[in-house]
Amino acid sequence: MNVIGLPMWAWIVFYILVLLMLVADLKMFARKGQHEVNVKEALQMTLVWIAVALLFGWAIWLFYPHQPHEMAMEYLAGYLIEKSLSMDNLFVFLMLFSFFGIERKYQHEVLFWGIFGALVLRSIFIFAGVAVIERFEWVLGLFGLFLLYTGGKMFTHDVNQLGNPGNNFIVRLFKRFFPVTDQLHGEQFFVKQPIEGNQHPTAYRWMATPLFITLLVIETTDVAFAVDSIPAVFSVSRDPFIVLTSNIFAILGLRALYFALAAISRYFTYLKYGLGIILIFVGLKMLLVVNEYINDLASLVGLSLNMPHIEVPTPISLIFIFGTLLLSMLASVVAQRKSSSKSTLL
Repeated sequence: MNVIGLPMWAWIVFYILVLLMLVADLKMFARKGQHEVNVKEALQMTLVWIAVALLFGWAIWLFYPHQPHEMAMEYLAGYLIEKSLSMDNLFVFLMLFSFFGIERKYQHEVLFWGIFGALVLRSIFIFAGVAVIERFEWVLGLFGLFLLYTGGKMFTHDVNQLGNPGNNFIVRLFKRFFPVTDQLHGEQFFVKQPIEGNQHPTAYRWMATPLFITLLVIETTDVAFAVDSIPAVFSVSRDPFIVLTSNIFAILGLRALYFALAAISRYFTYLKYGLGIILIFVGLKMLLVVNEYINDLASLVGLSLNMPHIEVPTPISLIFIFGTLLLSMLASVVAQRKSSSKSTLL
């Protein structure tokens, strides 16, 4: 049986591999609730995850059943897009942990289940996206317009303007049906607590802890992140396996990268501007591919647009994305050094 171009066994093997890597990541990082991940460990594991992702790309180059070299480049371009977008999301996670008062040694537990949930949600979104695009190709035009909008917003984007995460709609809905305690209980998501005012010795009820509420907020914010990132990766590939694997390998290493954030945050100062440029680039790329639909729509309102059909080669996309990320990080390093020099002089 084939599932959108690849045999079923290939998908099963991939998901088994992902689950094994998640379990290995949990075991290598920490014993539950007993170990605080330090920056050195986090940087080492970040490099390991990047190496694993590149190794998988090399396997695609060697063994993919059709156009392996092109598919490998599409995978790498998709991986770079997803990785860069996910780095920006890590700052949101940092603020959420701070807001809910989650100790560093328990954060890895939330991130593990958060990433597991993201893998499931994004798999569903990607398969649904592939099905919709195959039937309604003009949807790519909507994706392109949306990416132009989000790319522009990146230039005014400020992660410090999150508002109150406790007012998240899903959190408020959850609290209506399930009791929540204000106290942390180690790495526990749920605890059994005595019912206030009831003297019966067996009068207990299950309550969610702030750790679970944090997980709930992270899962819901990942849905919002996926709305940006999944359309972006469709700009470099339509192959569902390439789209899925580049997305999953980018988020698999998020837990390690999060704990390395404190050490490498200075390289992210201008990241949002680089991301904005990348999103605008992939948005324009999508619009140029579906030019016929845009021209037809323009003619309906009496305009003669004549937008050309241009397909940007994958190597060009790869160079542009990598170059933009590199320049944004170099600009961040230069800005950091200038800031340090001024501080020293003062």
